[in-house]
Amino acid sequence: MNGTHTVVVGDRGRIVVPAEVRKSAGLSEGTPLVLLTTPEGMVLLTREQLLSRVRNEFEGLDLVTDLLADRRRTAEQEDAA
Repeated sequence: MNGTHTVVVGDRGRIVVPAEVRKSAGLSEGTPLVLLTTPEGMVLLTREQLLSRVRNEFEGLDLVTDLLADRRRTAEQEDAA
C-alpha cells in the first residue's frame, strides 16, 4: 500500500478516507478521528494513534523531577529576595 493518498474536500468540508486506508487502519463508520494542525501541515489520527504519538514524545522524560527542580529554584530565589 502506498502511504500517500489524494482526497478532495467536498461540500460542508467532508473528506472521504479511501477504502484501502480504512481497511488497513481498522476504521469503520463512527470511528472518532483527531485532526492535528502542525507547522508542517495536518495529521489525521485515531485516538489510539494520538495517544501513542504523545507517549513517544514524552518517553524518557522525567517531568516530575524537572518540575520539582524548577520549584526549588523558584523557592530559593524567593528566599534570597
